[in-house]
Amino acid sequence: MHPAIPHLLELQRLDQAIAVFTEHMNAMPKRARDADSQLNGARTAVASAKESLTQALGLRKKLELDAAQWKERAKKYRDQSSSVKTNEAYKALQHEIAGAEAAASSIEDQVLEQMMAIDELEQHLRHVEADLKEAETAVAAEKKQIEAQYHDEKKKKADATAERDAIAKKVPEEVLDLYTRISKKHPGSPMGEARGDQCRACGLRVLPHILQLLTSDTDEDLFRCESCGRILYSLEPIPHATPKPASDGAVGS
Repeated sequence: MHPAIPHLLELQRLDQAIAVFTEHMNAMPKRARDADSQLNGARTAVASAKESLTQALGLRKKLELDAAQWKERAKKYRDQSSSVKTNEAYKALQHEIAGAEAAASSIEDQVLEQMMAIDELEQHLRHVEADLKEAETAVAAEKKQIEAQYHDEKKKKADATAERDAIAKKVPEEVLDLYTRISKKHPGSPMGEARGDQCRACGLRVLPHILQLLTSDTDEDLFRCESCGRILYSLEPIPHATPKPASDGAVGS
């Protein structure tokens, strides 16, 4: 087995860890944006509820003014009725008074309905304001957690990178270059374990004599899978020759 294989396996392990740390770090801004989106949704709900309440209050005020105007018109007609001289004119004023009072009564009914609607809108506003307060607390906690996790992942990545740099210095330059080139094609898995009679990375058969050399403590060649091009290694224990027992007839010195 080539003496650089253990170092290359460590590089692969660290490269995989660094990739995971990087992926986690890259995902955190989206988590923060999602939290902001949740908060913005709660804020929009409050703004919408306030706008609906404002419009309802404005409509109630308008209805109250309309009702007051109809009442004032009815009062004016009643005041005029005392000075009319004919029955026809009196009946006409009475008709106008009845119409004005009916209009005022109808509008007052609308005012009552509007007041009930306003009560519901005020309850809804209190509800969404409570939701907003809860969302603000939750998002603040989420962002604090995201920030802490980001710094933790950043430190882990820096530690793993420093460890990787130290190990890379132990690998011959030409071997490290080969590892780097294969890593570009197979990110995170430039090494292929030869187990049984296969490259476990791609499934292609590995020739028996290569398997034997991978577990030899005398061969120091690098072998690559003929299919995927990964650097082959074996985790099988290297066999050692067992000394033959002395024959019974051996003569001691």
